[in-house]
Amino acid sequence: MKLKKGVNIGGYLSQCEYKKEHYDEFICEQDVKKVKNMGFDHMRLPVDACVLVTENGGVIESGFAYVDRMVEWAEKYGLDVIIDIHKAYGYDFNDAGTEANSLFGSEAGKQALEDLWSIIAKRYGKCDNVAFELLNEVVEEELAGPWNELSKRLIRAIRKESEAPIIYGGVQWNSAMTVKKLEKPEFDNVIYTFHFYEPIIFTHQKAYWVKNMDMERDVEYPATMEYYREVSKTLGYQGEAAVKAKATVMGPQFIEELIEDAVSAAKKNGVRLYCGEFGVIDRAPVEDTLRWFKDVDDVFRKYDIGYSIWSFKKMDFGITDEHYAPIIDELCRVWNR
Repeated sequence: MKLKKGVNIGGYLSQCEYKKEHYDEFICEQDVKKVKNMGFDHMRLPVDACVLVTENGGVIESGFAYVDRMVEWAEKYGLDVIIDIHKAYGYDFNDAGTEANSLFGSEAGKQALEDLWSIIAKRYGKCDNVAFELLNEVVEEELAGPWNELSKRLIRAIRKESEAPIIYGGVQWNSAMTVKKLEKPEFDNVIYTFHFYEPIIFTHQKAYWVKNMDMERDVEYPATMEYYREVSKTLGYQGEAAVKAKATVMGPQFIEELIEDAVSAAKKNGVRLYCGEFGVIDRAPVEDTLRWFKDVDDVFRKYDIGYSIWSFKKMDFGITDEHYAPIIDELCRVWNR
């Protein structure tokens, strides 16, 4: 399975209205055909656990039917699919640091996630075009150890049913800088993943959900490192990558600095490296967005890192939406060169 260049189907079976009307209308077969025609070789499909099973573990066949349909459409158009559990019962990256995230302190919660992966692996484990991603983003830094233990448990459950590729990453929103905290996997066909949205002050400019983000400022790319350090200070922890960077130039040098630990960790443990999410918000200057994507693509190619862009449509990052129209043809040329 190549998993060289893909796109997320965000907002379809995750971070959405959990209603039949939404599922029936958000994505259709023509969208999957369009993914293929844009030159991508796979889709990352975020799915929330509540779409597939009840809180008591009962299978929701109507939810699985939408995943079945995506797998079938993908096969028809020669695409691979990553099934990504985006939110689990007891763990939501939006609830980091709160009591709502009870998964790691609950044996029942961990068993429920293991059971879900056993169900998924039995259902799709023999499909040649399906890979599995354990959990989207574990945020809290102190969960690095517990996440290593839980990921081993989930991988063992999957391997009882399937030899399909298994993908998982580090903590702190799947930061490239925490991939080094992952233990060497027990099984083959494992892929380390990370997410890349740096500098946050550029890729998430005017994002209402980012604490202390200026809702009026246009942030350019590139600009001087001094500029990025100054404007990133207001973001606190989320701006630290830019504030503390050793790079003297914003661009490939900065990007390489942030992923070098992940590249080294993957090489040391003999696994492939993959970027499951990266992208730029639809409030950023469009030509600057194009330059950012070109720089990231250059670096990913240099280190043979496969990727999936966030996101196909809507979700504030949709590459097929109106905001991206002036640059989408050039972006496709960049991704397909």
